[in-house]
Amino acid sequence: MAEESEKPVHTEESLMEKIAEKIHDHHDSSSSSDSDHEKPESPSALKAKIYRLFGREKPVHKVLGGGLPADVFLWRDKKLSAAVLGVATAIWVLFELVEYHFLSLVCHILIFSLAAMFLWSNAHAFMKKSPPKIPEIQVKEEHFLLIASALRNELNQAFVILRSIALGRDLKKFLMVVVGLWIISVVGNWFNFLTLVYICFVVLHTVPMLYEKHEDKVDPVAEKTLKELKKHYMVFDEKVLSKIPLASLKAKLG
Repeated sequence: MAEESEKPVHTEESLMEKIAEKIHDHHDSSSSSDSDHEKPESPSALKAKIYRLFGREKPVHKVLGGGLPADVFLWRDKKLSAAVLGVATAIWVLFELVEYHFLSLVCHILIFSLAAMFLWSNAHAFMKKSPPKIPEIQVKEEHFLLIASALRNELNQAFVILRSIALGRDLKKFLMVVVGLWIISVVGNWFNFLTLVYICFVVLHTVPMLYEKHEDKVDPVAEKTLKELKKHYMVFDEKVLSKIPLASLKAKLG
């Protein structure tokens, strides 16, 4: 009888222990899930969510092509960047302000260079100096083929876009091209070609460098601006573009 009375006690104790273990496990799992929920996201995950201008995913250095040109535009080597900008400014001043002609400049440089090398080559015996070592310059065919191939691909892509626009397949691209050409024509009336090229060169030397330094401030503003532009475009599309009977025009042209 004593043994039978002790069995319920043991069973009750085992049941209480199991219940206590389940409660403890549940508390641990809930606390771990809460800690996981409250755990802050990694910096890489937060950085991935940040909007970047034009939807870029690469650094500015990679967007500019990397290598020496990107280093020059981003002022990684300040002496080289300043030298390149100084040479471009000197060329612009020479041709635009002084009104020196390009063909005259090339001819004068060649005359001076050839005269100096000719005199040096003939006077080395009298001056007891070694003759100048003029290297043989040969342009490789591979370089020209690579440049021609890249130019051909870009031209073919441009012709494909122009053909699709001319056939009336993409109204958005048509409007973008028309507005872009109109802006270029207006700017062309303000400046001549050389001044426009120089302005673009100066912009490439300043804007990417400034953007790389302040991209965390510029990107949010650009995001808001693009959202507003998209809203205005949607309104314009709904009120104007959607009412243009493109289907009937295509049928008539077809």
